[in-house]
Amino acid sequence: MSTDARVAARRADDVGTRPYRGAMPRRAALSTLAGLLLALGLVACAPEPEPAPGPTTDAPTPSATSSPSAAAGAPEILPFPLGEAASTTALPTDCRDVLSDKVLAELEDYPFNAPGMGGGIRPDSTRVCVWGEPGAVGTWLVTVIGYSPEREARDALYELSGEGYTCYEPSQGIRCEDTWQHETLPIEQGRTLFWRDGVVVDTQYSNLAPSGYTASIIERMWPRS
Repeated sequence: MSTDARVAARRADDVGTRPYRGAMPRRAALSTLAGLLLALGLVACAPEPEPAPGPTTDAPTPSATSSPSAAAGAPEILPFPLGEAASTTALPTDCRDVLSDKVLAELEDYPFNAPGMGGGIRPDSTRVCVWGEPGAVGTWLVTVIGYSPEREARDALYELSGEGYTCYEPSQGIRCEDTWQHETLPIEQGRTLFWRDGVVVDTQYSNLAPSGYTASIIERMWPRS
């Protein structure tokens, strides 16, 4: 073989066996590939992030609060100060016990303390007596009999006198009364209060005012000696 032929063959052999300097070494490539596969495996096995905790069914939820009130459908009555008071007067067990036969006869066509009308005995022992059909709007009568402190009662009665009530002092007590027309119906409404010995008899009515009603209660609760 000539000298030129041997040189050409050697160059050809060098080209086929000499590594390309720009290529990654085999060992480094395998190491990098293994690291990539490991990283992908870790990502695939990583747990998914848990969602932020939300409200549970056991947690209390806000709810509207309501204060104690009269039963739905009961007549709306005006308030009067009630509470502990120095008194020698016993409250009646039943409002019908302090009414005369004549007054009871005038009320016999109206239910007494019908369900939903708010009648009965309150926790503070106040008696609430209601005559009228359940849900009645225009015709009813309510009497509240309970203990009322003297100072608060006198102040309340004095205020009523300034609002147009007629007040006077019969039967060793204080009586205030007034009447007015219903806002929308052609009927009369009114209120009569009597306070004596730490007890108030507060009667409010609409289109139902038996003659002698309050006088009958006064006579039975404070009989003449």
